[in-house]
Amino acid sequence: MLAALSIRDIVLIERLDLGFRPGLTVLTGETGAGKSILLDAFTLALGGRGDGALVRQGAAQGQVTAEFDLGLDHPVRAILAEAGIEDDGALVLRRVQHADGRTRAFVNDQSVSAQMLRTLGRHLVEIHGQHDDRALVDPASHRALLDAYGGLSPEAERVAGLWRGWRAARKAAGEERARLDEAAREADYIRHAVDELTALAPEAGEEELLAARRTDMMRFEKIATDLADAQEAVGGSASPIPGLAAAVRRLERRAGEVEALVRPAVEAIDAALNALEMARSHLDAALAAADFDPHELERIEERLFALRAAARKYSCTVDDLPAVATRFADQLDALDHGAQTLKVLEEAASAAEAEYRRAAQALSTARRAAASALDEAVNAELPPLKLERTRFITDIQSDEAEGQAEGFDRVEFWVRTNPGTRPGPMMKVASGGELARFLLALKVVLADRGSAPTLVFDEIDTGVGGAVADAIGGRLARLGAGVQVVAVTHAPQVAARAANHFRIAKEMVADHDRVATHVSVLSEDHRREEIARMLSGAEVSSEARAAAERLLKSAESAR
Repeated sequence: MLAALSIRDIVLIERLDLGFRPGLTVLTGETGAGKSILLDAFTLALGGRGDGALVRQGAAQGQVTAEFDLGLDHPVRAILAEAGIEDDGALVLRRVQHADGRTRAFVNDQSVSAQMLRTLGRHLVEIHGQHDDRALVDPASHRALLDAYGGLSPEAERVAGLWRGWRAARKAAGEERARLDEAAREADYIRHAVDELTALAPEAGEEELLAARRTDMMRFEKIATDLADAQEAVGGSASPIPGLAAAVRRLERRAGEVEALVRPAVEAIDAALNALEMARSHLDAALAAADFDPHELERIEERLFALRAAARKYSCTVDDLPAVATRFADQLDALDHGAQTLKVLEEAASAAEAEYRRAAQALSTARRAAASALDEAVNAELPPLKLERTRFITDIQSDEAEGQAEGFDRVEFWVRTNPGTRPGPMMKVASGGELARFLLALKVVLADRGSAPTLVFDEIDTGVGGAVADAIGGRLARLGAGVQVVAVTHAPQVAARAANHFRIAKEMVADHDRVATHVSVLSEDHRREEIARMLSGAEVSSEARAAAERLLKSAESAR
């Protein structure tokens, strides 16, 4: 419920702090005292349209803060959690209105959009008046209200879940059908692609590895040629090793005759032979390390050419060829086995549709029964409100051809204002005064089902007589037993029913040539005086005070 409302520098309100309690609270005062300003300020805090004209003259900005006490299970808690807004118990909505038209919105001192305020406001407060075009007169809310009245919200949620399941199953079948149709149109091409790519067997990263190996082998090819030439010179047919070895052997045979002359030459030739053998060994090792195989290089180049040609053919990179091969294989599998898969999916979609339709039909039947009970309950409230010749009708139009998440039904509240006339939508048929009383009757019936925790009624008793005003007051008091009700009223019969009474008045500001709106909480004696004023006008007579006393006692006995 609304716990507190603080207003700063809005139109004629300079500073105002109000505390609210459960039950029926009335706001009374002379015409023009500022009751509409108070409601406009409250609406601003609930995300209503901002306007620089709302800022008090001479002030740079105005501000409205509304604090709410809510249960831990209130739907607003889920909205706060989803939006990542801190929630430590109390909920505080604040709106700052700048004189240049800009506004800023806050929830629990966290900056939010005005849309977030509006979303929260719809769950916290309903404002009803003769010309109100939100709340109950919005046909979009009527189906949910009927479900809440009939206790059908769980069934409606189940129907919505079944509808989503049916839609998902139907979408899956449609996608499979489209994939199968596409595969069938390109069957020959797909089979050729699968055969070609299967034979090619591309692997991810293969191109990079092959290109690196090719680069290495081309570099080794140049080195290997030089190494082979050197190897041929050292150990091939032109090698000096055999001749040098033969010369050494001949010299060694002569060494005994002239050893001192031959030995140095023999040793030098032996060293040369050892060096040549070592060079040949090094050359052999180098050729082995170069690992150049012209046949392997040819195979690598052929593989790279084949991979790159396939990538060009299928308009992808070489690294994407495995994924392309998988896609074509899946399409071929869809072509070969898709008919069975499609049959399974279509059967699942048909079963989901049948379950949805059964549940939606049962919900529609239950809604019609709930509508009959709702009509009876609302119509029972109308005679005391001087609407005895009118009828409230819950109009349900069902279309089973195309179901929706909400089921088959379109629900709208209709009225017939006179016997024999054609009924129609409540907003179009009822006059301003009639509409306000219809809304009150509806809220009395729906008070504990699908209602916001705070209801505001703006002068719904305008233009009605004493008996009707008393009936309105009684119903507002009944509403106040279940939800918090705030009513702006000119009817003393309504004011007498209140548990809490605020008086709004304009007063001159001391030492300033201007007026300001003030709100005072009335004690029991001051309530009697205010109700007497409402009965008699500017001059309060003793008869008016006596009448006010009777109204208060009557209201007290009716509780």
